[in-house]
Amino acid sequence: MIDVKNSKDCKYDILSLGEVMLRLDPSEGRIRNARSFKVWEGGGEYNVARGLRRCFGLRSAVATAIVRNEVGLLLEDFILQGGVDMSFVKWLESDGVGRTVRNPLNFTERGFGVRGAVGCSDRGHSAAGSLKAGDFDWDDIFGRQGVRWLHTGGIFAAISPSAPDVILEAARAAKKYGTIVSYDLNYRPSLWKAIGGKQRAQEVNRQIAEYVDVMIGNEEDFTACLGFEVEGLGEDISNPQVQSFKKMIAKVVEKYPNFKAVATTLRNVKTATINDWSAICWVGGNFYESKKRPNLEIFDRVGGGDSFASGFIYGLMELGDAQLAVEYGAAHGALAMTTPGDTSFASLAEVKKLVGGSSARVDR
Repeated sequence: MIDVKNSKDCKYDILSLGEVMLRLDPSEGRIRNARSFKVWEGGGEYNVARGLRRCFGLRSAVATAIVRNEVGLLLEDFILQGGVDMSFVKWLESDGVGRTVRNPLNFTERGFGVRGAVGCSDRGHSAAGSLKAGDFDWDDIFGRQGVRWLHTGGIFAAISPSAPDVILEAARAAKKYGTIVSYDLNYRPSLWKAIGGKQRAQEVNRQIAEYVDVMIGNEEDFTACLGFEVEGLGEDISNPQVQSFKKMIAKVVEKYPNFKAVATTLRNVKTATINDWSAICWVGGNFYESKKRPNLEIFDRVGGGDSFASGFIYGLMELGDAQLAVEYGAAHGALAMTTPGDTSFASLAEVKKLVGGSSARVDR
């Protein structure tokens, strides 16, 4: 199993490095004709730290940047409600209108039936995108204060030319001090298309992958970000699909022997609100599969993968059991998709209950 630092020797269990956005949600409606929006916070890397704090009770922190204005203070309020430590947030001064730096927005439709979910990002010149190497004292964070696990990902890597340098600097420091590094490839074509597309994504992610212990991503992520392709991969999570993914993982770990674990969710999208859902991981030379959940009903699919990641990390970090890790990840992801917003509202008791095979009967 993965050798994680003792919690007594570290101030933090998990530190996530990435961007935090405001998500504007038109509820059951469409962005294009909405007259009101519900507001949540979210971000691929941040969601993992928040899930590990709110559902799993671990000591979580986020490293990011926020503009100090009313929108930034709203983001602060959300993060504090999530229980995530903000000691490593860089506060930037506003120029008044956001010409040089601003807080990012993400408009997201949930989708329903045959109408898929839609995301529309407004994140140019974002505060987190302005971060550069040297902005954080990683020797203090990892060496003197102590962090057991660093999580970051491909969304943050794509938001600015300087972001990959920040990730590499953090990952190198984490390795120096024995901190486990996890990375979610999270390929988003819209983020890469104006800066070199898949070719640039592969250049960046292949370099970062050299420092990763736990790699997370679906088949598209491994293909687009790392250039691995295996025939037979698709959306069907039947046994042939699982076998094809296993073949690809075998190639991945051969290329990157530093990977101690590789994990993915397997999703068959029947409609926006009905998905088949499961997960698989490779740890220490063996494969482990979660329970398959056919025809899982989805309320809001955004953040399901991030919640899988937090459950999976919890299983490796705290339980030391790969089978439980993939089960906790899949169950937490499933529960997160039953509520609105990017972040999880699930409890550890609910995750354990679902892993144990309980039904959705009323609990009273």
